[in-house]
Amino acid sequence: MPETTETLKDSIESLLESATDYGKTSYELVKLKAIDKTADVISTLIPRLIVISILTLFLLFLNLGVALYLGEILENMYYVFFVVAAFYLVIGLFVHLFLHKRFKRKVSDSIIKQALK
Repeated sequence: MPETTETLKDSIESLLESATDYGKTSYELVKLKAIDKTADVISTLIPRLIVISILTLFLLFLNLGVALYLGEILENMYYVFFVVAAFYLVIGLFVHLFLHKRFKRKVSDSIIKQALK
């Protein structure tokens, strides 16, 4: 009888050790998958943010150039900057009122697609 108890004890210890190893391995696997998905999402977002930043700078200088050019034509710099600002206010309101949900959905879908890839 003591031999059977000892064998049973060894089997239980071996089973607990295997379960512990499995738990540790599963945790490491989940951690590595999360790191991979995070790196994938960030590596996708950073180039897009760089392109958006460059386009923003381009539009800024383009708008300054247009405003200064129109200011020379109209001989009044102050009003031209107000006109350019009003133009962007109208565009911003249009985007917010009519396209906000569409942009939000596309960005959300893109992030989810990258995370589930």
